[in-house]
Amino acid sequence: MAPAHANPDPLSELLTVPGSAALGLAVRAEQSPYVGGGTRYDLLPLYLYEGKRLFLHGSRAGLKLFDEGSQRVDVFLDQRFEGYADDRVPPSLAGMAERGSGLDAGVSYRYRQPWGTVQAEYLQDAAGFSKGSELRLSYGYDWRSGKLALRPSLTLAARSARLNNYYYGVLPGEATATRPAYAPGSGVNTTLGLHGSYALDGGWRLLGGVTHTWLDGKVKASPIVGKSAQTGVFVGAAYDFGSYKGGWTEEKSPTHLKLLYGKSTEDGCHLAKIITLTCASTAKVNSTRIAGVQIGKPFIERLNGWPLDIVGYVGLLQHDDRGLAPNGLQFDAFMKAYYYGFPWSDRVNTRLGLGAGISLAQRVPYTESSSQAARGRQTSRLLNYLEPSIDVSLGDLIGNRALKNTYLGFGVSHRSGIFGASRLLGNVNGGSNYIYTYLETVL
Repeated sequence: MAPAHANPDPLSELLTVPGSAALGLAVRAEQSPYVGGGTRYDLLPLYLYEGKRLFLHGSRAGLKLFDEGSQRVDVFLDQRFEGYADDRVPPSLAGMAERGSGLDAGVSYRYRQPWGTVQAEYLQDAAGFSKGSELRLSYGYDWRSGKLALRPSLTLAARSARLNNYYYGVLPGEATATRPAYAPGSGVNTTLGLHGSYALDGGWRLLGGVTHTWLDGKVKASPIVGKSAQTGVFVGAAYDFGSYKGGWTEEKSPTHLKLLYGKSTEDGCHLAKIITLTCASTAKVNSTRIAGVQIGKPFIERLNGWPLDIVGYVGLLQHDDRGLAPNGLQFDAFMKAYYYGFPWSDRVNTRLGLGAGISLAQRVPYTESSSQAARGRQTSRLLNYLEPSIDVSLGDLIGNRALKNTYLGFGVSHRSGIFGASRLLGNVNGGSNYIYTYLETVL
């Protein structure tokens, strides 16, 4: 997390129970290497999952090709937090082409022994920004005492000429009297890091880390680079659902099946207005639709004895943009809390739900692209996902015990960029809302 371009996945050991998941939030602060760039602050939503084959570690998602005790091989996609947000351009880079955050595809090998862990990673730009590559070699040592875990590490990052030239070079067409053309070429950065976590009662973890990166000498010589080294810190917290129940994937675990259909809201009818019942109108002009299915598994039932369940969902939506834009799919993965402790719930079981996670759209939906264009704002396919809902037991309503675990309700499918404060979500300030009806049954 702290300078991610020199950091070998600090969240890889946070979850240890197979099938466990966690949600959290971290704040990053990092010195910009660019002249006049100052300190960059960023919110990083933490979506964490550790399965037998798949994993999600905040900004990294991947597949375990081999995982046998001391050795592990992964392939992954990882967000690169270099460059700058296009609405926060340092003065020294004014007039230059965008140096945007990239998306890397990579492969890693990890070898763990009591004396420490060595890791090698190869990353290649997969988003067409720099077209560069990077080889990272790192050593880390895991130290634990009670609830405290620390990992000091040393990383050497051999970076290709394309990678360094993109982020720290000046093209001939970008040169000025005070900013000559420059190409740093390939080089090696060195990073010292210290990451840690502290386990609180009830599944909560406090997270933190600090890194210090010494830039290669040819990068330091660039006319747009103002610092020879970068320091970054992050602090955060996460709730580990796997601390309570690691066997949620057992065959006897119930499955939640949900079908939904909804319409886009009027522009300006945002989530806060919807949940406070001050706006519940769907769009009359340029109205678009969604239809989808969600599959869920319970992580926690009756948390701490309260009438509160936690369910993990994956969902697939189809956007019907009514000819205004090409239709597309949307993949959602989220954790959802259900409260059902109302005085009347023994007669008509009523659930109030709130889900949080990530949403990846095949194409940016029309309702987002049109409203963002009208405001002069950017869009992103990957956004934060929130899903408030309310439902009642259909069986209780009609007096049919066979349908007691079937629910009829209303919900909101909400995508947003956390007010433009998160580079992981493209620094998007805005999103979309769909009000939907649904039928959910527990099998």
